[in-house]
Amino acid sequence: MQAKLAKRILTLAPSPTVAIDTKAKALKQQGIPILNMGIGEPDFDTPLHIKQAAIAAIEHDSIKYAAPQGMIELRKVIADKFHKDNNISYEPSQIIVGAGSKQLLYSAFQVLCDKGDEVIIPVPTWSTFIEQVKLAEGTPVLLPLKPPFKLTAKDLEKQLTKKTKIILLNSPSNPTGAMIDKEELEKIGKLAVDHKLWIISDEIYENILYTNKHYSIASFNDQLKEQTITMNGVSKSYAMTGWRLGYAGGPQHVIDAMTSLQSQTIGNVPTFIQQAAITALSADQASVRAMHSEFANRRAFLIKAFSTIEQLSFTEPEGAFYLFVSVEKLLGKQYPTATAWCEALLEKEGIAIVPGEAFVYPGYFRLSFAASMEDLQKAVEKITDFIQ
Repeated sequence: MQAKLAKRILTLAPSPTVAIDTKAKALKQQGIPILNMGIGEPDFDTPLHIKQAAIAAIEHDSIKYAAPQGMIELRKVIADKFHKDNNISYEPSQIIVGAGSKQLLYSAFQVLCDKGDEVIIPVPTWSTFIEQVKLAEGTPVLLPLKPPFKLTAKDLEKQLTKKTKIILLNSPSNPTGAMIDKEELEKIGKLAVDHKLWIISDEIYENILYTNKHYSIASFNDQLKEQTITMNGVSKSYAMTGWRLGYAGGPQHVIDAMTSLQSQTIGNVPTFIQQAAITALSADQASVRAMHSEFANRRAFLIKAFSTIEQLSFTEPEGAFYLFVSVEKLLGKQYPTATAWCEALLEKEGIAIVPGEAFVYPGYFRLSFAASMEDLQKAVEKITDFIQ
């Protein structure tokens, strides 16, 4: 007889975006041509100077255990980055380095949530937020947004209860690319202060912007800074997804608690990867600007191309590298859901995209334009043919 698994694991839903990517890669290995527009991963190589920093660290034997919180040299660089780019003054002791921002999000929910604590999560959203709250025995409170998917304080206020503990912010957003306007961010901050709520602010896409300026909510005043954990990482800005390095800044007692948890889980991020991150964050940012320029070109191409397909509708993304597109006009008996439509597109045209159901928002799909212009052009042609 098989032993029973823990209940918290039995309720855990696997990542839909990872599932799509895995299926697409499996089909490719079978020799089937696939255009994978499903995964949120820059298609660029990690810049050479960052790779060389990691290689140098290995060659100079910088591969021993490190402090669970992260190397002090890296935390100093991150503190400088927060000050210069985000106008937040964190001491190195108020910063933690983890195995990607996803792992640090997990740690933050673990140290902040007690059983039944409510976490407000605007949707559409990255499913990881929901599942990690559940793993911390918190209660995800989903807040549906309508196009253009811009969160407001008024929306949030309607969801507040006596059990509300955390507001989750993700701006620019995955999957919509929407950003929270500064005026609304200030109102949300006041709401959090007035109701003594924590804010977890996921700012991983801060360097990929098109029409707006990024603001960190923790920069507005000292009280907000004391109630906010600011999340970021090197995956998106530096094409370092597989390196798995994220970082967070926050109140000392929260960072201390996350460090204690980390000391009993991952131990530390590999030291040669931390050395590479030091170079990524402190060296010239020309590679970041070059990637951003290419993303902007791809975004412009897709907006123009999809605007000519009358059956599709979308809001232009203000940041990140996704287009979140409505297929509601195409749903019916043949394809009752966006999931069914996306599955048919993969089977018949070889294009992998993520249905809106993966982001708790039926009737849509997310297309990542972290792909070459050539592949995007092919994808638009195939999607157009499939619709027609």
